[in-house]
Amino acid sequence: MRIIGGRFKGRKFYPPADRWPTRPTTDYAKEALFNILHNRFDFASVRFLDLFGGTGSHCFEMISRGCQDATYVDQFGPCVRFVRELATELDVTDYLTIVRSDVFRFLNKTRGAWDYIFAGPPYALQNIGEIPERVLQGELLKPGGLLILEHNHRIAFTDHPCFDELRTYGQCHFSLFKNAGE
Repeated sequence: MRIIGGRFKGRKFYPPADRWPTRPTTDYAKEALFNILHNRFDFASVRFLDLFGGTGSHCFEMISRGCQDATYVDQFGPCVRFVRELATELDVTDYLTIVRSDVFRFLNKTRGAWDYIFAGPPYALQNIGEIPERVLQGELLKPGGLLILEHNHRIAFTDHPCFDELRTYGQCHFSLFKNAGE
């Protein structure tokens, strides 16, 4: 794992992830994604939610670029411990809320809204197609906000009423969604 930009740019971390159920976004795809975000947001004012947070790569990238309000959600204990330890090591615990929970349970019970929501679920997740609806119907995305869902080529969201665009980087697909009322 490597931080691409911001105050921790170039910093590498080595999660003990040999048997973790994670699939970190490639540096190539992450750099392209953050180029998109850089043109849409002032990171210092963004409230960010990372669903299926895994190693915390997106949270730490956002915080490195100035985000002061990031929420990480994952249910896998070793990942959560790694993210807690790394947040302490980087001295960013004031900017990061860590929630150990099943993402769908979290979406059902949470209140509040975020400017940017990233969901990087396992590609084989059976109910991956429910994520946009759960986020958008739950009013978790602020007006003008952006939901990005990482997935593979086997699923398409182009018919979704809130779908905005698709970006493809190798095997990684990012579907971008906005609020239907925008």
